[in-house]
Amino acid sequence: MTHEPEAQTILDLIEAFRRSKVMFTAVRLGIFDQLAIAPQSCAALAVQLSLDRPALSRLLDGCVALRLLKRDGGLYSNSNAATRFLTKASPETLSGYIVYSDQSLYKLWDHLDDAVREGTNRWTQTFGSRSALFDHYFRDETATRSFLAGMHGFGQLVSPRIVNAFDLSRFERLVDLGGATGHLAIAACKTYPALKATVVDLPAVEPFAREHITESGLADRIEFVRGDFFAEDLPKADLYVLGRILHDWDDPKIEKLLRKILSTLPKKGALLVTETLVDDDRGGPVYTLMQDVNMLVCTDGRERTEAEYSALLQGAGFSTVHFQRTDSLVDAILATKN
Repeated sequence: MTHEPEAQTILDLIEAFRRSKVMFTAVRLGIFDQLAIAPQSCAALAVQLSLDRPALSRLLDGCVALRLLKRDGGLYSNSNAATRFLTKASPETLSGYIVYSDQSLYKLWDHLDDAVREGTNRWTQTFGSRSALFDHYFRDETATRSFLAGMHGFGQLVSPRIVNAFDLSRFERLVDLGGATGHLAIAACKTYPALKATVVDLPAVEPFAREHITESGLADRIEFVRGDFFAEDLPKADLYVLGRILHDWDDPKIEKLLRKILSTLPKKGALLVTETLVDDDRGGPVYTLMQDVNMLVCTDGRERTEAEYSALLQGAGFSTVHFQRTDSLVDAILATKN
């Protein structure tokens, strides 16, 4: 169905959430995982997953239309994209990030109008306690695994690009603050054979991070340290990393953290920041501006321009700040201490 272009733009946006929700639901119901075992009929899937067969048939056909599934006669099977990114067993899976988007972000976005009226995030309105911003994600083992799986899937897409955005070969010790499953530390150590790394994150993260670090074969070069990098002393390093951390917080909290990092760094040490950069004229990229609205409903932070990051980093005392666009979901910033 094709309409004149301006109408089509509006119609596409009207139904965009329907497409997302079809994929979210199929992931949460385990449809792609079941079809990873073997192609199956709708009737067989309905029995395996305890679903209503006629309703499931409609969902499956929707997935076929979205090219997430293929249908051959009466049998459904995963598309290549679904096999790679939507099955939990795939090393490239984004299923955790999809569940996080469905269970948390989708609900927060339902209150975007109130966020715009009041200028504050919707955490209390959606989930109750404001203090639960990260406690919610770490409330039990299942929630922790799901959230970290989301961060790991996202990180695997971007971390190899980030560690190659600048030549980091002169650094000896990398410390990734809030490094989650260690995806960036793993990518960095694979790229730079002489580098050693430490991942700092909360105690609840440790077993999941160690699992991924061990699987990477780099456990002899990557360690995990429990800690709250806002409140506690930092492990020594000549390269710190803040990956998608700064966009969670307001300027005063960021400034305090940046000064703390700067005071711990040796001369010629550096800070590698990974965030998605807003164009200076705030005209794009579309993904970044949508992520900026996401920060409005989710956090106290926002996405920033190169000029805004330069002001923060140089204001904290870093002498030089370089930017590298990666044509990916996040960009790279390298700030160096004199």
